[in-house]
Amino acid sequence: MAKTVLVTGASRGIGRAIAWGFAREGWQVAVNYCRSKTQAEQLAEELRAFGCNAAAFCADVSSRQQVEKMLLEVHRVLGPVHTLVNNAGIAQQKLFSDITEEDWDNMFAISVKGGYHCAQAVLPDMLRRQEGCIINISSMWGQVGASCEVHYSAAKAAVIGFTKALAKELGPSRIRVNCVAPGVVATEMNAALSPETLEGLRLETPLELIGAGEDIAFAVCFLASEKARFITGQVLAPNGGFVI
Repeated sequence: MAKTVLVTGASRGIGRAIAWGFAREGWQVAVNYCRSKTQAEQLAEELRAFGCNAAAFCADVSSRQQVEKMLLEVHRVLGPVHTLVNNAGIAQQKLFSDITEEDWDNMFAISVKGGYHCAQAVLPDMLRRQEGCIINISSMWGQVGASCEVHYSAAKAAVIGFTKALAKELGPSRIRVNCVAPGVVATEMNAALSPETLEGLRLETPLELIGAGEDIAFAVCFLASEKARFITGQVLAPNGGFVI
């Protein structure tokens, strides 16, 4: 029977590309969404048409109750989760002096607390089987920080610390925990940037490329595969050389 992957925030952007990446590798795909119901259900339908056993599941990952309810439904429809991809997140550009407490809390609630909720929810099955994989999506700004994105950078840095510590704790149970820290990627999240800004970022990237969602999906699918069986606690950074 095919293994199941749960991808949070999978209705669009990098999450959508990751869902497709696993579908092409023959996995069953649980498509998590919070508000983008139409997009998530359309993605699940497209994956099924492709031949993948897929379904959409609603949950705000910052809510423990909603996450636990979602996991019960995923288990009922697709079986136990073998790989969790903590992709759900938000972005916001603001001067540090303008960041409100609500902005700060919301950023951490989704990127950090959401990963915590989902990881704890999938762990019981993984521990029983003594196998599993958790992949957290950070950002190159979590590695080096970004001006006018202090709360985003801090949350993504927390994801990296979470990854490394959890990998040490779960290693003896044969559960691998890794992180992917993308560079500049052409997604809806970056669509608000002006063409001039995107061109500047492209030229600042040594490979002189803006990444695609598929570039991140390749990295995630590799880390979930047997080819990465000896890799845990690492940060894989598909960023075109922007951060080295």
